[in-house]
Amino acid sequence: MSVDPYRLRKHSLVIAGHETSVTLEDAFWSGLKAIAADRGLSTNGLASEIDRNRGGNLSSAIRVFVLETLTAAQPSKTTMEGSQ
Repeated sequence: MSVDPYRLRKHSLVIAGHETSVTLEDAFWSGLKAIAADRGLSTNGLASEIDRNRGGNLSSAIRVFVLETLTAAQPSKTTMEGSQ
């Protein structure tokens, strides 16, 4: 089965002992799973951490977290230009 990065899917999570669902694009769900694995956490465990620190709804908080985490892991264009 190929993954469509733009496709929205509902995913079930357990946060603080309560089952909830989030709707995320496949690209963000894949990013969340990869970050959780890199940190030695389950997807539920990482989602629980995001939930504790969020200001808006959980789906948006996960998207912002994944984007910020992956962006921080990439060398900045300024850093790359400065090293040439």
